[in-house]
Amino acid sequence: MTTTVCFAHGKESGPWGRKITALAEVARARGLQVMSPDYSFTMDPDERVTHLLQQSLPEGQNLVLAGSSMGGYVSAVASGRLRPRGLFLLAPAVDIPGYAGDTTPAAGLTEVVHGWHDVIIPPLTVVGWAQRHRARLHLVDSEHTLTDHVPWLCLAFDAFLQEIGA
Repeated sequence: MTTTVCFAHGKESGPWGRKITALAEVARARGLQVMSPDYSFTMDPDERVTHLLQQSLPEGQNLVLAGSSMGGYVSAVASGRLRPRGLFLLAPAVDIPGYAGDTTPAAGLTEVVHGWHDVIIPPLTVVGWAQRHRARLHLVDSEHTLTDHVPWLCLAFDAFLQEIGA
């Protein structure tokens, strides 16, 4: 069975924004399936988790979850049930008020990219989360959207996919 990469977009973006589109091309180049559900029908992070869990997804070794901002929260919470091979998070909304789900990652490898200048989700919040969960963490000279680092994100995602054997 082919591995599927399931993306979860942020609170105010869409399923095929610039970052997801670029990362999806990286996954497709490796022969992986990609999907990116639309969560824009709700701003409630836990309703988005429920929506992700209702998708037709492979579990475990045939699944990689990738999420940005609120989508990072959604992917992390869903990982507890889906147990993906990998979890790739961009500026994840973890350890912040209003996001009460258990974001303990349950994946073979968890990797996080966050911007030093993120004013939406403070970098030190994500550093603490990554340390507690022993997640690989990259801090880059960027803001919350990380859109000025898309080429580097693609390289990092490709290396991540290679490392997990996807």
